[in-house]
This record gives sequence, structure tokens and C-alpha cells, in this order.
Amino acid sequence: MTGKSVLQEAREVQRAIDLIELGARLQFLEAEVDLSRERLVRLYKEIKGVSPPKGLLPFSVDWYMTWLANIHSSMFYNIYRFMLVQVHGDRLEALTKSYRMYLEQVQTFGGEPVLDFTRAYTLVRFFQSDMVHLTTCSRCTGQFVAHAYDNKSGYVCVLCRPPSRAGKTVKARRAFTALVEAEPAAPDAADLEAARAGRVH
Repeated sequence: MTGKSVLQEAREVQRAIDLIELGARLQFLEAEVDLSRERLVRLYKEIKGVSPPKGLLPFSVDWYMTWLANIHSSMFYNIYRFMLVQVHGDRLEALTKSYRMYLEQVQTFGGEPVLDFTRAYTLVRFFQSDMVHLTTCSRCTGQFVAHAYDNKSGYVCVLCRPPSRAGKTVKARRAFTALVEAEPAAPDAADLEAARAGRVH
């Protein structure tokens, strides 16, 4: 904390508050916010009313490949790519804004979020590590999260080839379909408004 201005410290506190409210784990806060662990723990307890959860962060790539998780993960990451352009490459800002927009999209269609903030953050890390890629469906041309080493030829997404239980989650399919109808070539302010309306991915 030495040498940090009052204004800078206030910004870090506000950033921590925003992230905690979104569901960020303590490990993530320590990596992304310039505050001591003790202060972060106190903030977490004050906001959530409980101590930060313990345990390892999720690390399985396969979780994102199951049917419903893949729809939500693909929805989120398409929003993230779009938002990354809007915020001029600020990864953390893109992450938080994208996750908020993902929650808005799910709520708009009356669904429940499958991707929590930690899973969203981990997904971005998996992309950065080239463990997963976006693959274009050969039928609907939407882009979906897939293993980086999978054969991309003739790929069919989980929406075009859903499992038998898919009928129980029609709202999730509609939410993603709304996002894959069109992709902006050069995102601008008008495109951002369209994304908020659920008309772009």
C-alpha cells in the first residue's frame, strides 16, 4: 500500500466490491486487485456476510463441453470477444462487463445462469492458454467452445445436434440463438446497444 494515492486505493476498493458482487473468489481478487489479502477478506465478509469459500478453482476443460454448459459458455465468450473490442483490450473490464451482459441475457429469456463468474474467468484463461478454441458449426455457422485439438471438419454444435433431454431447456437454446443471428464486422456504439437487446454475439 506504500505510495498509493487515496484515489487509487478507492478505485481498487471499488473494483474489489464489483468483483465480489459478481461472485469472484478470493484467489481471483488477490491476482487482480492491488489490496492486501486481509482487506480483501474483510471486504468479502462485509459484502457477502460469510467468509470467502476455500478450495481450488475449477480446472476441468471437459465441464465446458457438456450440453447446457457449452451453450452458456459459448454465449459468454462470444459476448466477451465483442466487449474486448469495445473496451480497447482491457481484459478485466471486458470480463466484468461481459459477465453482466451474460446474466442479463439469461434473465431476459427467463433462464438460470449456468456459468458462474469463476467459470467465466477460467474459460477466458483456457482460451489464453490455447486449451479451447471457438469452432464454427457447419450447419448454423454459430461459434461454439470446443477442445483445441478436436477435428474441426464438419463440426456440428450442441444446438443443431442436441441430446434427448434438450427439450427441457428450450429457453437456453433461444438465448444463444438470439446471440448468433448476426455478428458485427466492426463493433461500434450502435452494435453495443444491439448486443444489449440480444441481437448480436
